Amino acid sequence: MDNARPIGVFDSGIGGMTVVRAIMQHLPHENIVYFGDTARVPYGPKSPQVVREYALQDTDVLLKHDVKLIVIACNTVSAVALDVVQKRAKVPVVGVIIPGAEAAVKASAKKRIGIIGTLGTIFSNAYTNAIRQIDPAVKVTGQPCPLFVPLAEEGWIDHKATELIAKEYLFPLTLEKVDTVVLGCTHYPILRKIIQKVLHSDVTLIDSGEATTVAVKKMLKDMHLENTSTQKPNLKFFVSDVPHKFMEIGEQFLGTKLGKVHRVEGFLT
Repeated sequence: MDNARPIGVFDSGIGGMTVVRAIMQHLPHENIVYFGDTARVPYGPKSPQVVREYALQDTDVLLKHDVKLIVIACNTVSAVALDVVQKRAKVPVVGVIIPGAEAAVKASAKKRIGIIGTLGTIFSNAYTNAIRQIDPAVKVTGQPCPLFVPLAEEGWIDHKATELIAKEYLFPLTLEKVDTVVLGCTHYPILRKIIQKVLHSDVTLIDSGEATTVAVKKMLKDMHLENTSTQKPNLKFFVSDVPHKFMEIGEQFLGTKLGKVHRVEGFLT
């Protein structure tokens, strides 16, 4: 098996770039192929059946690039379609739910954890179930924040409107006196500064993508799949639509030029 084969990462849009950034930081020698289904973002409001269909199509895009492992950077897909991706992929698959849940339980001193995510992620109860399997004594409060995805895709990182919406969404979590909040969508770290400001500094934010990267690193080591090359990694970016904002925000977030972003044809909006 060629350990230089890339890690594949897919998401509904630009949010998965937060996972790419974490992989670049923790696994600096790994090659990466990223696919963002920008033509059909967001996945959160869509039915589980449709999300499962999309997830299989996203997986097929990555498999064409001979990836050695797939990271589902989309929380919605991780919540409702992890099984179908694992069955299709025939390579190791890592979702973001379990690593995020484990990190949250470890961080929460008061056992009061909030989960923010898309409608699909919150209503699936995937995080709640995962957290309670780890520690049944934890009180979990879920809060859907559907407008955060389009705000992140638009790049409204420091916009006053984003802060007002965040105050509206996050108020129930402040009432529950949570001490830890899981950013249960990989788009949400793009809005991290405003989320932290609204929740105040004493609330610990858990980046599910960051936690997932730790799991990926361990999996590669355990399976002897680490890329031992010290050459500059090869990063490839594919999307189903090429909005200007993807380039702009992606480069801002990664701190590096994306180079050419390729459009994959055959995706319906």
